[in-house]
Amino acid sequence: MAAVAAKPEPVNSAFLREGNPRPILHAAVKAARDHGTGVLALVLETEGSTYSREGAMAFFDDATQVGWLSGGCLEPVLARRALDAENTGLVQWVEIDTRADEDLLTGSALGCRGRLRVALVPLRAMPDFDSVFDAWLRGQTTLEWNVRADGFVALSTDDVRNEWELPTLLPEWASADAIWSPGLARPPEVMLLGAGPESPLLLRLLRELGWRTTLVERRPRWRMPNECVDIHFDTTPSAALTRDANADVALVMHHDFELDREALDALSALPIEFVGLLGPRHRRDDLFKLLSPNQRSSLQSRLRSPVGMALGGTGPEAIALSIAAQLQAWRAGAAQ
Repeated sequence: MAAVAAKPEPVNSAFLREGNPRPILHAAVKAARDHGTGVLALVLETEGSTYSREGAMAFFDDATQVGWLSGGCLEPVLARRALDAENTGLVQWVEIDTRADEDLLTGSALGCRGRLRVALVPLRAMPDFDSVFDAWLRGQTTLEWNVRADGFVALSTDDVRNEWELPTLLPEWASADAIWSPGLARPPEVMLLGAGPESPLLLRLLRELGWRTTLVERRPRWRMPNECVDIHFDTTPSAALTRDANADVALVMHHDFELDREALDALSALPIEFVGLLGPRHRRDDLFKLLSPNQRSSLQSRLRSPVGMALGGTGPEAIALSIAAQLQAWRAGAAQ
C-alpha cells in the first residue's frame, strides 16, 4: 500500500511549497465552465531528486498546458496520457522512474535520479469540482485532495467538500485501498497600504509568485488596474485592516508621511508577521517619534525598513523587484 502523503503545512505558514498553483486552478475552472473538458495532473508521490513534489499540479486541455511537473522534459508523455484520460473518461496513473543509469540517457529522462507518480484526472467526470477550487482561490482556506487507487476522489476546503467515484484501472504500483492526501496551504496574502510608481509592477510580480494582493488606496491617481490587484479598498488603512486583518504581509508605501504614520498606527495593534516600510531609515526614525512607546515596541521586531533586498539599481522597477525578492525569500524561509 502506498504511503499517505503529508498533510498541508499549517495555515499560519501561508507558504505554497509548489510555487503558484493559482493559474492552474483558474485554467481548470475556466475550462470546466466554458466547455466541460480538461485533465488535471496531480503528483501523488515522489522519491529521489525530482522537479516537483507531492501536491504539484498541471492542467492539460487539447493543445493547452498550464503548469509544469518536470521542467518540460516529461510533459509530452503526460500530455499524451492526459489526452487518453480525456478520451476514455478513466483516471490514468503514471509512474516515471529515472533512478537507473540508463534512464539518464533517454529522451524522456528527468535530468536527475527520481521517481514521480501522477494521477491524471478527467475533470468532466467531477461535476461541481470548480466550487472547491473557487473557495481556495478566494483565500483564507486550505485545499485537500483525497485520491484512492480505486477511483474515489474527494476535494475539500474548510467550508466545501465534494466526492466522486471515478472509473479507473488500478495502478500496477498500488493496491485498491491506497490513498494519497496532498494539499495546498492557503495562498499567502499581502496588503499594500498606499500605492506609488513601483506598485503596478510589484503587484503583478507578487500575483505571479502566488500571492493574493490587496491594495488600500483612497487617492484616485494611484488606483491600480484589475490585472494588478485582487481586492481594492477605497478607505483608510485602519478601516481596511478592521475589515480584513488576515494579511501575512503589510507594505506601507504611501509616499506620504502622514498617511504612512496612520498606517503604522493601525498596524501596531495587529499581529501581521511582516511589516515593510518604504523609504530611508531616517524617515522611519521620524515616523517612530510620532508613535507611542508601546506602538514602537509592537512594530520593532516585525518591521523591515527600508523594505526590499539590496539588489542594486534605482527607480520604481528596481524597488519593485527588490521588495518581491525579499518577500519570496521570507516566504521560503531563506536568509534575507
